Amino acid sequence: MPLDWKPDLLDGFQQHTFDLGRDPDGEGTAAAVLVRKEPDDAVPVRGAVLYTHGFSDYFFQTELADFFAARGFAFYALDLRKCGRARRPGQTAHYVSDLARYDQELDLAVAAIAAEHPDVPLLLAAHSTGGLILPLWLQRRRAAGSPAPVSGLILNSPWFDLQGGAAQRGPVTQLLRLAARAVPLRALRLPASPYGDTLHRSRTGEWDFDLELKPLQGFPVTVGWLNAIRRGHAALHRGLDIGVPSLILRSDRTHFSTRYSELSDRADLILDVAQIARWAGCLGGETTVVPVPGARHDVFLSRSDVRARAYDAVDTWLRQRAWASS
Repeated sequence: MPLDWKPDLLDGFQQHTFDLGRDPDGEGTAAAVLVRKEPDDAVPVRGAVLYTHGFSDYFFQTELADFFAARGFAFYALDLRKCGRARRPGQTAHYVSDLARYDQELDLAVAAIAAEHPDVPLLLAAHSTGGLILPLWLQRRRAAGSPAPVSGLILNSPWFDLQGGAAQRGPVTQLLRLAARAVPLRALRLPASPYGDTLHRSRTGEWDFDLELKPLQGFPVTVGWLNAIRRGHAALHRGLDIGVPSLILRSDRTHFSTRYSELSDRADLILDVAQIARWAGCLGGETTVVPVPGARHDVFLSRSDVRARAYDAVDTWLRQRAWASS
């Protein structure tokens, strides 16, 4: 059945809402929103891309969509349940107790894209938490004997491990397992970060995004959600076999700080990039890792000179696989 496309909040984009039924975590009815760049019938489609956001995020990166569209890719993005466009009143932002909950909307989105663009390669792209969610979904599809119709994976600063040393991560993980049973929606007190200030035009950044959908200090991190993340990390660390080649982009340095400085614009303020490098091989198959000097946590929201290098790396990777013109 064709999707019911309606105008999106971004000019030049359309959206379709997937009704996901009752929320298994007990917060009403769930929905996910698929966004697409308005098709240009004059441009032949040689592939398609589905982008998935991270925590405290939603799709607004129109420059990323333009990059792929210029190379003949139909561009789609998915706001996951309780995130961005898909969050409903009374729902805890981004909350799920199990990352496998997202399989439902990922299955629907991929099937819809394949129906609109059959017989072309479909690539997945994801940022941060999305970079953990998508490999786990690909693994579950393969384990179930129904591999997703996906040709490649592009990850932008994927969240492959909890920040901090091993001595901290172990006890924290054990406490989360216990607390998630008793108080899953309890918010954790975490240090403030200047990351949002580096991005938004109202502060020191160059990007416009809806502060209701992506607050500068992010949404509260809940015990149950972080427990789901740690279970996802454990599955990744045991080793996956996602069945497609991967490109991983990350910054060349981490800078954890609660105050803004010039370095805040040239480093990952959220994740430990050494952990990304350490666990990249757990995806299985061919994996290309590209450190991007001076990149922010969202590599494609870095300063213009830095993100140009990131786009060049993606372009090279696409051309090497004949998914883009030489």
